[in-house]
Amino acid sequence: MSTPAPARAVPDPRPDELVTPGGGARSLGHVLPAVASALGVDVPGGADARSLLDLPEARRVCVVLVDGLGHLNLAERGGHAPFLRSLLASSRPLVSTFPSTTATAVAAFGTGLGPGATGMLGYTVRVPSSGRLGNLVSWTDMPPAEQWQPHPTVFERLAAHGVAVTSVGPARFHGSGLTGAALRGAAYAPAEALEDRVDVVVRTLREPGLTYLYWHDVDKTGHHHGWGSWQWGEALAALDFELGRLARSLPRDTLLVVTADHGMVDVDPSRRRDVGTDPVLGAQVATTGGEPRALHLHIEAGADPEVVAGRWRDELGDDAVVRTRAQAVEAGWFGPVEERVLPVVGDVVVAMTGAATVVDSRTQTPASMALLGVHGSLTAREMLVPLLAHR
Repeated sequence: MSTPAPARAVPDPRPDELVTPGGGARSLGHVLPAVASALGVDVPGGADARSLLDLPEARRVCVVLVDGLGHLNLAERGGHAPFLRSLLASSRPLVSTFPSTTATAVAAFGTGLGPGATGMLGYTVRVPSSGRLGNLVSWTDMPPAEQWQPHPTVFERLAAHGVAVTSVGPARFHGSGLTGAALRGAAYAPAEALEDRVDVVVRTLREPGLTYLYWHDVDKTGHHHGWGSWQWGEALAALDFELGRLARSLPRDTLLVVTADHGMVDVDPSRRRDVGTDPVLGAQVATTGGEPRALHLHIEAGADPEVVAGRWRDELGDDAVVRTRAQAVEAGWFGPVEERVLPVVGDVVVAMTGAATVVDSRTQTPASMALLGVHGSLTAREMLVPLLAHR
């Protein structure tokens, strides 16, 4: 039977409503600590997280993370997903990270810590030691993963207690920098097609332990076609079919948990601005990290962050929330920020609203700037992710 979370106390927020991390909210970073506690292993914050998420005890757990499957996206396109929809009514969403993007969110998921501790602050980040932009997904121009993100992962903590932990994903992620930073500690089982990954999970969980399954196609389809497209609906339907098969195939004492890293919005190309060609937005901005919905502006030496922030506020108006580094940190956008991470945060931080984006043609490819579905900002459609439990 399914394991329901407590009933919703309030309706879901509007899709364009801003949702900031922290404040005691149920978050993506609570999932693995709660699962560890459900498996009987004491990790930091695990008991409180399990109570918050209302997870039962279990000998075997499968955690599925679906890239790009926002809570509101799923709720609005649930006709394509009868199995997931059957779990949605008794669930409450989790809050992702800011930026609401894969590298940042998966690191919080894997460690239970916010981006202010992990240093995983966007699709790209400015590396203080080199001054260059590094890519946290491909791990290009980045220091070694354990140097950049030194905190232990929940997988490492579980393995140290003798729990069998397996990660199932594409072969290209085995030994990657992102895996090393966010999800190290698990035995890796490569499989490409979703049905093959499901089969690996079922075989692995013949024995007690934790198996983690990652699936990317919903996010990939949304980027290229938009989450409102028929193609996205088909990708969701294919996912739902296989997760339904997974639920039917797992041993009866297995807890299945389905969540996601972020949601997605479809953007309006007419509301796209380019730092690389715009003389107002580009003034005194040396480089931009992050992504088109969540930007870290690293400004020229001697420039005043307040002046740059004010210029961006005046120019973008209601299309963005603009904060200086100090303001964003004080507002808790990144959780507690360690001293070593502060220089990674932009001098100015920008969260886009509505269907607007800001790109930088100096560092971004034409294909990446033209994506129809994007994420990264603080809107509810991007920030809320599902927590669906089935046993």
